[in-house]
Amino acid sequence: MSSSSAASGRDDRDGTAGGRPPMREALVAAAFRLFLERGYEQTTVDDIVALAGVGRRSFFRYFPSKEDVVFPDHERCLADMTAFLAASGEEHEPLARVCDAARLVMRLYTENPAFSVQRYRLTKQVPGLRAYELSVVWRYERAFAEYLRGRFAGRPDGTLRADVIAAAVVAAHNNALRSWLRSDGEGDASDAVDRALGYVQSAFGEPAPAPPAETPEDVVVVVSRRGAPLWRVVQEIESTLARD
Repeated sequence: MSSSSAASGRDDRDGTAGGRPPMREALVAAAFRLFLERGYEQTTVDDIVALAGVGRRSFFRYFPSKEDVVFPDHERCLADMTAFLAASGEEHEPLARVCDAARLVMRLYTENPAFSVQRYRLTKQVPGLRAYELSVVWRYERAFAEYLRGRFAGRPDGTLRADVIAAAVVAAHNNALRSWLRSDGEGDASDAVDRALGYVQSAFGEPAPAPPAETPEDVVVVVSRRGAPLWRVVQEIESTLARD
């Protein structure tokens, strides 16, 4: 049997039959092995499916393009993050909620540090992947901005504030993420992102509401003769309060 016919016979196999990893993960593993061995540009989709032992249709069932196999989990993460923001109630402070959503993205990278570092190095080497990554980042920023625009609706500067905060959150998150990736995934990524997002919250957070001003108590001064009977003093106080 030829290799092409054998691959086409496996087009519909998925799951973990025979101890194989799920097809999607197998395709990602095969792709990165070839990217590291041959280089990204020198690796074709046919090379990937041949190593994974599946057909071309299987590849395109999971990944619209070769670029997508480099970022296999971003669609899921974007969907989770969007759902997280959509579930927010009025009791959630908008900026804090967006920062928590950004932490979900960081968690995507820290789930598999070795893979994240490999992808970072590969993306730095391939201009087309850097452009693709920017498009992914823009989609996260747009999701943040759309949520914030809804929360800031009715404010004179609502749209501007939403867009600026969304851009600032993305910039802070990416600063922490890249620092962590440059260190080969060493250290606590959550501390780095918390520190970066803290700058955004200190700059754009809503000021705490001022406590209600205390109403000064009225002071009544009554002048009475020395030795006046107590009932006369009380009468004068009552008379003064009645006039006020």
